[in-house]
Amino acid sequence: MNHSGNTPEKTRNIMFSPDIDPACHSDPGAWPATPRRTNTLSRVSHQVADVERVARAGHLGAVVWLTGLSGSGKSTLAMNLERKLFGAGFMVYVLDGDNLRHGLNSDLGFSPQSRRENTRRVGEAAALFADAGFVCIAASISPYAMDRDTARSTAKGRPFFELYLKADIETCEHRDPKGLYRLARSGQLRDFTGIDAPYDVPKAPDIVVDTVDQTLESCVEHCFEFLSCRLRTTR
Repeated sequence: MNHSGNTPEKTRNIMFSPDIDPACHSDPGAWPATPRRTNTLSRVSHQVADVERVARAGHLGAVVWLTGLSGSGKSTLAMNLERKLFGAGFMVYVLDGDNLRHGLNSDLGFSPQSRRENTRRVGEAAALFADAGFVCIAASISPYAMDRDTARSTAKGRPFFELYLKADIETCEHRDPKGLYRLARSGQLRDFTGIDAPYDVPKAPDIVVDTVDQTLESCVEHCFEFLSCRLRTTR
């Protein structure tokens, strides 16, 4: 270890290399290191069946994917919908795009490649929540249709609902709750969706949520009714 108490990077790479059995480094008399072949990896089956999770929760696990421009109301709708579903007995959790960029996606920027990886990670995490029986609300700009389609396929047949928060660029820019449009217009913020980076409007979303002409309460109620009648297994 170095003076900070951390294992030096070179040593860490040796100790935890995915191609070397770490057991051989802990015992001088251990068998010689043998390369691990990645194609020998296999999934481990859970002992809790899907039907057991559904029976306990009273509803199906699902991914609810909120997409739209910055300022369209994704985070606001997601958090209020989470509260509504939770109050009705649903196991529910929000994966908010901004929150994830403080942790899981903190190493990503806003280039097209980073945006695609951002959406991929959100999709994988949301699928795990759905697999565990949760209704996972993912609030992410996710500008590319192809990546949203990948997120749907990642759910592997579990309910996946794409909710498009429809709000024109003028309205979003007028709201500008984080001051991002102002920075983008002044050139201080590059690759900003809707200004100098593209957004693929969903062609066939499960719900179009008009956050311009509808109140927050009506949007929440509309989404809640849509989800509740499709996910509830007990009445």
